[in-house]
Amino acid sequence: MRRLIAIATMIVAFCFSTFAQQSNEQRVALAGTALAMDAKSVPALEARLLTQVLNGSDDSPVTNVKIAIKNITPNFYTYVSGWATFYDANATRCGEGLFKLDALAPQESAEVDTPGLRVRCTPTQWRVVATNLMTRTIDIAKPDLVAPNPPEAVVERPAPVNFIISIDGEEHPIQLNNPITLKLGNRNRKVVLKPIQ
Repeated sequence: MRRLIAIATMIVAFCFSTFAQQSNEQRVALAGTALAMDAKSVPALEARLLTQVLNGSDDSPVTNVKIAIKNITPNFYTYVSGWATFYDANATRCGEGLFKLDALAPQESAEVDTPGLRVRCTPTQWRVVATNLMTRTIDIAKPDLVAPNPPEAVVERPAPVNFIISIDGEEHPIQLNNPITLKLGNRNRKVVLKPIQ
């Protein structure tokens, strides 16, 4: 039974990881513009590859490329970092390098390099993934604020309605929910008038 539960857990985890990978950043051609998403899967950065000649091999890998990163959000980022990953014609990853910027204003572009990169192929596709998008204190991503509920309408209570009970021509005033005691015959009777609910 435990093995069955473990297998089912692994299958569910695999399905979730496959779904997450499909919704992440997409690969584009080397001449294309790659998009990096933020934590809410909203496009945050655009990246263009400035180094066009990438002919790497196992014996002579490409060790650095230039990338233009553009902030396409309204947020000012104080620190941006991520990975540029390259793929060969068989869609096999053949190199990745880290990029980072200390500041990036909204709609601003900046050139960065990828130190530590080792491209061991002639790539045909690439993608970028943002790992850190730190905003200024005043631009901190706030949870979606819910509009405050409109003030509740004040329910006006109607003024007490006075009724008159007439018993054999004798009138007795009565209000809702206020009892009246009447002497009927030789006994006192309590009468209460209530609204129907």
